[in-house]
Amino acid sequence: MFATHSIVTQRQAGAYRQVHASTGVEAATPHGLIGMLFDGLLEAIAEARGAMRSRNIALKGRCISRAVLIVDEGLCAPLNLEQGGTLAADLRDLYTYIAMRLTQANLHNDEAALEECRRLIEPLRSAWAGIAEQVGA
Repeated sequence: MFATHSIVTQRQAGAYRQVHASTGVEAATPHGLIGMLFDGLLEAIAEARGAMRSRNIALKGRCISRAVLIVDEGLCAPLNLEQGGTLAADLRDLYTYIAMRLTQANLHNDEAALEECRRLIEPLRSAWAGIAEQVGA
């Protein structure tokens, strides 16, 4: 489903470092890194919602930009459509949709769009966390 192991890890670690410094990134497994990306995405969405409610336009823009970067560079870019087949294609389409909705949320101060993105990511995050023991993360 994902590109070669080292490319995935480098891309995802780079995306995560760009949006949220963490001491655990260097030691994280590829599985753990994706979990961090999901967590960082949900955190950015929550922060954007708070900024939207407090009418802090600059913070809202930074948070949504961080969320889009996580989606585009950390989650979508490493997908390998050849190896991952339909699942990878479906994830790519979902991530593309989420990035579009995040952008719309930013442009239109649309809190419902942020909530939709959270609802779409939360089941993936939960499922990903649930398989941690199976992959030795």
